[in-house]
Amino acid sequence: MRKSLLAAAAAGVATLGLWASPSIAQDDTDQKFGTVHFATSCNETAQRRFDRAMRYQHSFWYKASREIFEETLKADPTCGIAYWGMALGLLDNPHNPPPAPNLPLGLAAIQAAKATGAKSQRERDYIDALAAMYVDYDKIPHGARVQSYLKAMEALAAKYPDDDEAQIFYAITLNVAASPTDKTYANQLKGAAILEAINKRQPRHPGVAHYLIHLYDSPALAEKGIDAARRYSKIAPAAPHAQHMPSHIFTRVGLWKDSIAANIASVQAAKAEKSPGDQMHGQDYLVYAYLQLDQDKNARAVIDDMAVSTFGPDAFAGHFAAAASPARDMVERGDWKGAAQLQVRPNKFPHVMAITYFARALGAARSGNPDTAKADIAKLAEMRDKLTADKVGYWPQIVDIQRQIATAWQLYAEGKYDDALKAMSAAADAEDKTEKSPVTPGPLMPARELYGYMLLDRGMAKEALAAFEATMAKELNRFNGYAGAAKAAQALGDKAKAKANYEKLVALASTGDNDRPVLAEAKAFVASN
Repeated sequence: MRKSLLAAAAAGVATLGLWASPSIAQDDTDQKFGTVHFATSCNETAQRRFDRAMRYQHSFWYKASREIFEETLKADPTCGIAYWGMALGLLDNPHNPPPAPNLPLGLAAIQAAKATGAKSQRERDYIDALAAMYVDYDKIPHGARVQSYLKAMEALAAKYPDDDEAQIFYAITLNVAASPTDKTYANQLKGAAILEAINKRQPRHPGVAHYLIHLYDSPALAEKGIDAARRYSKIAPAAPHAQHMPSHIFTRVGLWKDSIAANIASVQAAKAEKSPGDQMHGQDYLVYAYLQLDQDKNARAVIDDMAVSTFGPDAFAGHFAAAASPARDMVERGDWKGAAQLQVRPNKFPHVMAITYFARALGAARSGNPDTAKADIAKLAEMRDKLTADKVGYWPQIVDIQRQIATAWQLYAEGKYDDALKAMSAAADAEDKTEKSPVTPGPLMPARELYGYMLLDRGMAKEALAAFEATMAKELNRFNGYAGAAKAAQALGDKAKAKANYEKLVALASTGDNDRPVLAEAKAFVASN
């Protein structure tokens, strides 16, 4: 029975076809992924391989880590904790639900780990904790399983206070399980405190730097993450994700050139490793950064490259980027007719298709076609309701905010200005109370920024300036933030503030294409004042 279970688990996991090249798995001296030691009761050869697998795992390079865990089992068939490693890798990026095909494979790996056994109670505790993510996956919603896993990791970390790996996994799980509406960032600050202490004794641990970036990936905390962002790509220079991940912080603080450099390196590495999900994720961030610098041609070239990429039906990050980048290109540049004509790419993720419906509805409304917008607004409501029925936490609220924004502009296009302003204000308040997902560099355009443009169009310059400045405090160094604030200040007669914002806009776009009309206005105003 045990042999058949282990064989089934190993065969099932192997069918994913996601393994890295054998040369990677055999490179025992490669330190280009940082330094990790996860003590096991396995034999010496298996221990070395296990540590190597963990170096990849901590940089979210799952296809390589799973292959090396297989090699670990070949070195020591009694090394049950290696099956735990395989199950850990099958979670994929823990900030998203695991791909559906991975769930039965992960459960099989957990069962194999228990059947094989572990020679220490500590290893058995790791296996039992991770089981919370797989047992009854078809009955218990993902969010509930995450909370159970958090409790298990909290207990494990408390039981083994001197085990840095337990503390590290607990810290990242605090981030994964954090509520997007908790603006005290209690989980994130708790996890960061754990990792900052470990960082002092393990400065080359890839997971420490990596997970600090995740924990600090919010407007209120981003400045704290700059050091980790600068270090991570140097700790694990051979890992594609380590090249991309610093851009999460660079995006938060508006360091666009740094974000571009990071994601160019990440995309190149992902292409070399034939990892389309990582490639598309990096390209989405790359497009966002290019658009802030007015490098619209570069953004379009990336989008064209993304259009020919292929990825599987469960590749959430790939599908998300494929929908988001073309939409954000249209919305950021104010090409409303182009936005209205975007084509929805059918896929299994309602929240991904909602991105295109949102851009289409916004584009139609701002092009003066409110009736056309209504059809796409109805699709947004449909997507929200499906996500709610499927108990997909977080995303129903995000899609509903998109629906609220689109509805506000539809009302505006119909001349119902008071209703539109009220609806847009409510949408901005709702967005302020939540947080973006790690899968995206940001919304297509911040809701409060859009509110500012609506106010400005109604001649309410004072209120518009307040809206733009509130957005700029949260979303730093944005092209449309400077443009909106400058226009609002100019309308108010505040020449000094208008000039200051126009100067920042011109400086931001100094390496750009200079095709956007607002830049000519900015240069003219600065020259005459």
